[in-house]
Amino acid sequence: MSIRAATDAAAGALPLIGVTAYQERASFGVWDTECAVLPAAYVRAVQRAGGRAVLIPPDPNGVEALVEALDALVLTGGGDIDPGRYGAEAHPATSQVDRARDEGELALLRAALARDLPVLGICRGMQLINVACGGSLVQHVPELVGNDDHKIEPGVFHRHEVECADGSRLAALLGPRASVESHHHQAVDRLGEGVLASARSGDGLVEAIELPGRSFCLGVQWHPEEGDDVDLLRGLVEQVRAEAVAA
Repeated sequence: MSIRAATDAAAGALPLIGVTAYQERASFGVWDTECAVLPAAYVRAVQRAGGRAVLIPPDPNGVEALVEALDALVLTGGGDIDPGRYGAEAHPATSQVDRARDEGELALLRAALARDLPVLGICRGMQLINVACGGSLVQHVPELVGNDDHKIEPGVFHRHEVECADGSRLAALLGPRASVESHHHQAVDRLGEGVLASARSGDGLVEAIELPGRSFCLGVQWHPEEGDDVDLLRGLVEQVRAEAVAA
């Protein structure tokens, strides 16, 4: 954390939480144009947790200075990561690959990890953490688990249970089990270097990961911003405040 950020947090200012956005074509009023966008649920969840959301469009430039100005980082959901990033050929079901977003977010994540900035990865964000650490992904989950339970209906989140690993940071925040909202067709396959699987669903799929030894680096396959419980984001904000007090 920067001296400015530590001083502001200690004084009770809202922690600045960087939240990755993406570029999509959007229509509003008389306009139909390419926009930097993000579902407002992410912003509202950060606000409910006690932080101030700062939207970050994809851009690999100047990431070191950017993370210096932030108190924490949230990597959001979205399209599939380019399989070439983990040495695989694209599966026919792999879609919405945005190589510019991959490049920008990987640069941002690596800069954040170099500073030990608190990080929370959500859905695609969790997968990005694993890929950045040298891991790989399952490109189409139904072929692995034999059903569509992780993405039952496009555009609709599905609630299910996950079991958190004993002694994990995740279990300390959520307890031994949690009910979560999911919508995904890819997932973590081979764990990256130093990555711990900290939650699984009933079919054995990795549902959360963390990097032990870091101040706070968690990834979850579900979407905590879609529920009423903001314990994960509150844990991220509380980590920022704890670091400010210790600075």
